[in-house]
Amino acid sequence: MVKQLLAKIEAGKAVVGVIGLGYVGLPLVREFIRGGAKVIGFDVDAAKVKSLMAGRSYIEHIPSQVVREMVRSGRFQATADFRRLREPDAILICVPTPLTKQREPDMTYIVKSTESIAAQLRKGQLVVLESTTYPGTTREVCLPILERGGLKVGRDFYLAFSPEREDPGRKDYTTKTIPKVVGGYDRNSLKAAVATYQIALDTVVPVSSCEAAEAAKILENTYRCVNIALVNELKMLFDRMDIDVWEVIRAASSKPFGFTAFYPGPGLGGHCIPIDPFYLSWKAREYGLTTRFIELAGEVNVGMPTFVVLKTMEALNASGKALKGAKVLVLGLAYKKDIDDDRESPSYELIELLKKRGAKVDYNDPHCPVIKPTREHPHLAGMKSVPLTAKSLARYDAVLISTDHSAYDYQFIVDHATCVIDTRNACKAVRRGRSRIVKA
Repeated sequence: MVKQLLAKIEAGKAVVGVIGLGYVGLPLVREFIRGGAKVIGFDVDAAKVKSLMAGRSYIEHIPSQVVREMVRSGRFQATADFRRLREPDAILICVPTPLTKQREPDMTYIVKSTESIAAQLRKGQLVVLESTTYPGTTREVCLPILERGGLKVGRDFYLAFSPEREDPGRKDYTTKTIPKVVGGYDRNSLKAAVATYQIALDTVVPVSSCEAAEAAKILENTYRCVNIALVNELKMLFDRMDIDVWEVIRAASSKPFGFTAFYPGPGLGGHCIPIDPFYLSWKAREYGLTTRFIELAGEVNVGMPTFVVLKTMEALNASGKALKGAKVLVLGLAYKKDIDDDRESPSYELIELLKKRGAKVDYNDPHCPVIKPTREHPHLAGMKSVPLTAKSLARYDAVLISTDHSAYDYQFIVDHATCVIDTRNACKAVRRGRSRIVKA
């Protein structure tokens, strides 16, 4: 059976299905089409499907022209009809893996996607989970669902895990050039998954199991989470000691070995780093272990928006103003510079905390003109980015830089704002008005 699938891939006749057409799925679709494959994209959001088939992109770093070319090639279809899951030879699951309110893994999207596949699963298909999750998910959650209909993994169908490594906004690496880690349930599953990804990607890195691939992704994100927590904690300490943490990092970076620079901020954003370490902590409890180091890092990072708000309050107090009733402009909704990805952005938490303390809050982001509905902050939906002019800046009691977009003219902002709270060292090159800048 696996020989037939491999032959189909080798002949360029394999059809690839991608479930979830967001920041992970859509770039993957693009690369498979460029590799010559026919791709069917699945999404529960009918508006996304309609937009793509009309040649319109909803992701900034994938232009509409690229989507139009995908559609015109005749090798791409987007659909909300999950009954068509029988058609692809390989199905890649690229759906969100959020946390519950109790900070435990929410497997809802993975389970529903796997159930949809199971209802249509046929012999010879490959199923690959890409969603970042805890070690054991592919085997413990996906496999039992897929085998309910009587088909057996390794004999009738194939199963693998290959973690997404998307980093929106990067210029040095792309979906095609980022090495792809792949772990199969068994030897045939690994062969099928490796061959599938080789259609579209430059480098595939096989590992011994699904669990090894799942753990590799968790390690990558936990590594960043812990090191960012370290510099965030040092930022708070050095603030009390009247030492500039940015200057310290710059000085330490002059050492050509033994040091990797990480940078503080107003909190963690993006779909991976704020979430994935908690997945591992949750799983560790099943084995009777407490991952104290990881949990402490999570506590530090989660607390950063509160630190920024307190610094804002202190800055307002210094000029005889209270946060309650103050007008605050948050600059940047995206979780990092020069992208439109606002998933888990600390800006949301900053806006919420400021509002709870009575501030009147607006935001500006050239990449995110309107706040879309989110599970965590539904009442902020529809809030629009306000214009950034000399007149508008002067109306605010404080301007809080949450995301350091390149589009911002920081000298212009400092020139016209009463007070600037800088969480990203964005104003490092500003020459005039430095007395109005508060680092947070």
